[in-house]
Amino acid sequence: MADRPYRTALVLSGGNALGSWQAGAFAALAERGATIDWVIGASAGSINAAMIAGNPPGRAVERLQAFWTPAAGGGVSRWPAEIDTWRRTAAVSTAMAIGRPNLFAPRPFFGEFWAGGGDGAASIFDTGPLAATLDRSVDWDRIASGPMRLSIAAVDLESGADALFDSTRDRLGPDHVRASSALLPAFPPIAIRGRRYVDAGLSANLPVDAVLADPGPGPLLVIALDLLPLSSPVPRSIGEAAGRMQDLVFAAQSRRSIDAWSEVYRLHGDRAPTVTLARLAFADQSREVAGKAFDFSAETAGGRWAAGAACMASFLDRLDGSAVAIGGPGLTVYQNADEAPIGRAGFRLSAERDG
Repeated sequence: MADRPYRTALVLSGGNALGSWQAGAFAALAERGATIDWVIGASAGSINAAMIAGNPPGRAVERLQAFWTPAAGGGVSRWPAEIDTWRRTAAVSTAMAIGRPNLFAPRPFFGEFWAGGGDGAASIFDTGPLAATLDRSVDWDRIASGPMRLSIAAVDLESGADALFDSTRDRLGPDHVRASSALLPAFPPIAIRGRRYVDAGLSANLPVDAVLADPGPGPLLVIALDLLPLSSPVPRSIGEAAGRMQDLVFAAQSRRSIDAWSEVYRLHGDRAPTVTLARLAFADQSREVAGKAFDFSAETAGGRWAAGAACMASFLDRLDGSAVAIGGPGLTVYQNADEAPIGRAGFRLSAERDG
């Protein structure tokens, strides 16, 4: 993959604590010596994206490890399923009660949250610690002038319009990442140039629109790491139903977007750009709990990191073995074998439907 006749873009979805899966996937990419030309992030994905673009590859993996703190030897839980569920639930409760160091902290009850007024009154947690972490972990000058383009997605709080902050035209910093990660009402909206922005996942949790709308010249491989699976077994409990609801709210966005872009590219025919989209999803979440997005425990992070690395390694093996075609006309979509098909039936203009 290091010697390639195409460019590579990495698209990272939101998912809060699930982001350690993406970090493990990037570690597998870095181990193979892959070159990323463009990275686009939403919500937690924007945190990972900033650390990836703002450091050389080896140091980026170190920064991601320091942030997600995955336990060594992750991959298989040492606990029986019932005990592991209690452990994960306790981790979620802890994060909700006291926050997560270097990421967010609960607001004082008798502060803005109680009195009203100010952006702090509209959120439970303060993301000031994230800003300090990013300043320690990201070389913003490298992002401004470095070899990797960085785009950060967000949503304008008042207008509801999508926003995309881009290193080719904006001087990016911690507030752009905080804005992309500002999921109301947990986290506060962030003001940038007089406008307030919130979590990109409220509109497009997997921000493929940015790259599919303007892929640039020549063949492009887009590796999209989606933290929420589109397909899953039927829930058997209230907790599983709550978790499945979260998955569908966000993963269905991705399906609709990719289906729509597949139709746009089809309608352009021979004039369509040449793009291969590999959507890799964190598919096996059988051990996760309903509050999985707030389970930052080291053991869980280790398991997610290992799963992400394994998923990416499997894809890279297919890529090296020529099982993934790059350079064909239009938009070609690949994804996990256990996910429902996307980018095929898609959106089709009614006058052009078969039959």
